[in-house]
Amino acid sequence: MPSFALPTVSALVPTYRRVNDLRRCMEALFGQDRKPLEIVVVARPEDSETWSYLKGLTATPVPVSVASVTVSGQVQALNAGIEIAAGEVVAITDDDAAPHPDWCARIAQAFAEHPEVAGVGGRDNVHHGDHLVTGERAVVGIVPKFGRVTGLHHLGAGPPRYVDVLKGVNGSYRTSLVRAIRFDERLRGTGAQVHWEISLGLQLRLQGWKLLYDPNILVEHYVATRFDEDQRNSYNPLAQRNMAYNESLIRMQHLTLPERFVYGLWALGIGTSAAPGLLQYARFLPYASRGVTGSKTVATMMGFVDAWRDLSNQATTSPRA
Repeated sequence: MPSFALPTVSALVPTYRRVNDLRRCMEALFGQDRKPLEIVVVARPEDSETWSYLKGLTATPVPVSVASVTVSGQVQALNAGIEIAAGEVVAITDDDAAPHPDWCARIAQAFAEHPEVAGVGGRDNVHHGDHLVTGERAVVGIVPKFGRVTGLHHLGAGPPRYVDVLKGVNGSYRTSLVRAIRFDERLRGTGAQVHWEISLGLQLRLQGWKLLYDPNILVEHYVATRFDEDQRNSYNPLAQRNMAYNESLIRMQHLTLPERFVYGLWALGIGTSAAPGLLQYARFLPYASRGVTGSKTVATMMGFVDAWRDLSNQATTSPRA
């Protein structure tokens, strides 16, 4: 069998006010079969409990570097981390995740065997308290030109396959490529800044690179509280508007003007259960609170309009690539 030179891997962990989750994540990274070159943690200066924990780390089996970021949001944290990462590959996970012991080894092997890929990701086994989400899906990580994005990375099964997008809790990328592109600072939100993964994935694919999803690259994902307006399973109008803005901006920027009109017809006229248009509003109206359903639809439409306006204001500039 051919022998491949394995790339060095920096693990990157943005964190905010979840020190117990971070401790579990760090222990999982310290216990990797193939040790990462380093662990880069990104923290905010006001998060004193996290800083106290990090300063108390001594004689660790893996070097730990810490970047401080004063601006809130996942994107700013990732950009701060990527600037100091020394590995040829940066492997991103969340502070509420625990990578399996072979995580770094499998990531390095995948990059070595697939020079055509810019990113490699895998499955996250999602835990809601004591409940483990189960199931298997063959199709994951698909971003069509129009219509619903298929995520489902937490349910992926089968052999490795190319995808359009990787999930932030378990995604790794060639450091030089991401450092050149940078994570998309146009995205809205003070914490999670949802859909940054789609922005990065589409930009890399436009450059001719591929993304590889291997469900055997595993992390345990113990879904934790967020400290921003986006609280996952509870509705917030601002978080909804931000989510719709981010998705619309990212997807429309790569479309021609006629295609943007088609996308708009789909987004406003149909939409999805997460980002409802008029048809989805009518569908869910009998089963949900009228006020919440209406507010969610209006917030989604406002996010779309904001994105359309901002793209239009770019005038003659070419789409971001």
